[in-house]
Formats: sequence, structure tokens, C-alpha cells
Amino acid sequence: MKINNLLRASLAMMAAGLFFISCKKENLNSQHSGNDPFSRKMGAVSLPVNAKTGPLGVCYVEVNNNNLLNVGSYTLKNGGQQLFDIAIIFAANINYDVAQQKAVLFFNDKVTAVLNGKTTYIKPLQDKGIKVLLSILGNHQGAGFCNFTSRASAKAFAEQLSAAVTTYNLDGIDFDDEYANYGANGTGQPNDSSFVMLLDELRKLMPDKIISFYDYGPASSRLSWNGQRAGDFVNYSWNAMYGTYSAPNVPPLGKSQLSPAAVWINNTSAATAKSLAQSTMTDGYGVFLSYDLPGTNVANYLSSYSTVLYGDSAKLSSPLQSWPPVTTPPASGIVNGGTYEIKSGVNGTSNLDVQFSGTANGTKIQLYTDNSSNAQRWKLVDAGNGYYKIQSKLNAAKVMDVSGSSITNGAQIQLWDDNGTNAQKWKLVDLGSGNYKLQSALNASKVLDLNGGATADGTKIQLWSDNGGAAQKWKMELIP
Repeated sequence: MKINNLLRASLAMMAAGLFFISCKKENLNSQHSGNDPFSRKMGAVSLPVNAKTGPLGVCYVEVNNNNLLNVGSYTLKNGGQQLFDIAIIFAANINYDVAQQKAVLFFNDKVTAVLNGKTTYIKPLQDKGIKVLLSILGNHQGAGFCNFTSRASAKAFAEQLSAAVTTYNLDGIDFDDEYANYGANGTGQPNDSSFVMLLDELRKLMPDKIISFYDYGPASSRLSWNGQRAGDFVNYSWNAMYGTYSAPNVPPLGKSQLSPAAVWINNTSAATAKSLAQSTMTDGYGVFLSYDLPGTNVANYLSSYSTVLYGDSAKLSSPLQSWPPVTTPPASGIVNGGTYEIKSGVNGTSNLDVQFSGTANGTKIQLYTDNSSNAQRWKLVDAGNGYYKIQSKLNAAKVMDVSGSSITNGAQIQLWDDNGTNAQKWKLVDLGSGNYKLQSALNASKVLDLNGGATADGTKIQLWSDNGGAAQKWKMELIP
């Protein structure tokens, strides 16, 4: 969402003349009765209770940078009601496991901190009546909501989503079909059935939870299949182009379930935000979307549209919470700055070795019989958050690197100039008995692996899906 927002902002400026135009569609005007397909399929969904008069307030929080709790810090100045009714954790990812050829749900360290700290970050918002959703976003690996090739594969991912909602006491799931990079890692292109099947399966698993749709990407044009509609399964949808006004066309959702307005806090001008609120009220829509709530006091900015939506200004009613980086302690038994030989767990004698003692970028890392040379000695330097860079003793400017930053099984491990990227960061996970696995910062499911578990000199060192085998265990021998 972050990167595309720059493009969206530019498009919004080009479309300035459209800010005040309501994109009215006949099929958005109907309200749903208890007898229509929408109501029947939803079941007893626990929707937000809007204690104030006016649209539901929805707010995305980039939890890589900001504290989710701040959604609950803003109230209406005179009425005292919460300004926002739905808080969205942005974002978990849909990743692709190449070895198993399936989509997997992935949480980075910040999302993990929020979810594992559910009593600290989620429950306090729910206690204030705010629903908390988890947004799911592509991650450049080819997996997306629109390329499941069977109902079974769609159901398998839906089960992962439902399990996360149950485990972390969430109120639902939000879909954002960006950054999937369809086709990567041999995955398929978007098809017509996938997204609807996924929503259908998720709704069966979560009959009483919220499902929302950020109207963007291939999914936005694949909303019906085999007589079923995406809108039969989702509760809300919102415009994805910040600073603009355009109602999503997600039949049979009615106006009460749609946000044609989209505001990027402090990036959309206050004047434009106010105009979007005026159009929302004039046209009778029931949802208003805000994105990227920061950790600074933005009550004045929020008031630019809260006064229109609710007839009341916004107030910072409780202290804003900071969001320090999530820290992970260094691996046990590892000396920061220490020089090590890294020995294979298969035979305990052969070492990680720089081929021909080369120092050129792209020089391969291989397995080789212990010869006590600098080609087999590595300095471990703390890179923060539990990760290390593994620096060659041949040249302090060269480190162990994943070729092309690829997470494909079999990606070559090589020597490269230190550039600080995740392709050069490794988490040492203590397996006991002196063994460690070296987990790539590119993807927590990928680890340093000895090709085929072979121990012949010159055996390739590669990235591979974690399988717990001996070929993925390494002994760290500290050199005095």
C-alpha cells in the first residue's frame, strides 16, 4: 500500500476535478433486507456498533511504524464517542512456499508483536467498541487472492486466515490485492474463480466475523463467478485511491457498506478531506476510510472531516503510544564480533568456504574440507533484531549474500559487497547440542542448506525451505 500510494496521490491530483463527484450506481442504492442473499450468507456477523450519528470510521495503521493503540486515542470532543469504529492492522502477507507449492500466511516481526501482544494492543481497542481486522497483502512472491486453481487450495488458505482470527481474537480479515507479482515462482496469473472461492470458503469458516475488501488490483475486476458474487460474502468495501471519491462497485453491497471517500492522513489535504466528507454525507454513504494514522497528534487534521461527518471536532483523549522497534535478543552462545568456522551438521568437519578464496562479487560459497584458511572464517556482526551479517575474513567489506535476493529453493549463496539488505542478514536459531539453523531475513521459512546433504568438496550452499534436516544444521566453532 505504501509504494502505490505515491502513484495514487499523483493520480488524485490529476483527477482533482472529480473530488466532489459521487460515482452513483443503481445497484449500490438498495439497502438489504433480511431476506436477500447478502443477509442470508452473512449470518449473525458482529458488526461495529456505531454510537455516533454518521458513517462508520475505518482506519488503517501501518504497524511497521506506528502503534495500533492510537486508533483508540481519538474521540469526538463534545460527544465523547470513539472517532474510529474499525482499526485495521496493516499488514500481514500472503507468501508462496515454493517447496510445497502453496500460499502461506506470513507475519513480519511488527505484525507478530501486535498479534502476540493481543491483550496489550488488540483487546483494549475492542473494550472501547472498536473492531480490529487484519489486512492481508501480497509480498512479491506470486501468491495472491486471484490465482488459486482449485477450491481445495482456496479453502486451505482460508483455513489459515480463520485460524489467525481465532488465535488472536480478531474481528475479521481485510483483503488488499497489491504486490502479489502474479506469475513469480512459477505461479499462475489471475483467474475468474479464485477470489470468489476464497471468500466463499472464508465466510463458511467465519460466519460471525467481518470481511472487508480494499477495492484494488486484479481482485477488483473478478468479483463474480458461477452465480456467486464477492459482495455475497464481504461486509464492507472502500475506495483505494486516496484523495478521490469513487464508490466501489461490489454488488449487492449498499451505500451503508461502502466508502467512496479515501483519506491518507496528513497527505490528503485537509480541504480535500473535508470535501470528501461533504460528498459522503450528501450522497448518504455509510463508511469513511482513513489511512496511516501516525504517532503524532493529528486531532486538528481529523477535525477537518469529523466536523462534517459527525458535527463534532476530534479530540486526543488519551496519550499517544510510541512504537519502538521490536527487538530480539542475540542468539544464545554467539559472540558478537567473534570469528567462527561454520561446520556442516552432516559431518561436523567440513566448513562453509569461499570458492578459490575469491573476493569478487558473486563468488560462490561452498562446502569444503576444513583447512583453517580465511576462506573458511567468518565474523558475525550484530545487524539488529536478532539478525547477523556474516562477514568474510578474506575482506571485511564482503558478506554472505543470497543471490538476487531470491527466496526460490536452490538460490545460490555467494559473497557480495555489504549493502545492509535482508539478503545479507541471518538469524541464528539455537537448535541445541551446538547446532544452529541460519534463517534468512528475506523469508523466515527459508534457511541455509547444504545441497542434497552431500559432503563432497565443492557442494553447493543454497537457500531452501526449512525442513529440519541435518543439511540445514550448522555448528558454530569460535576461533580464538
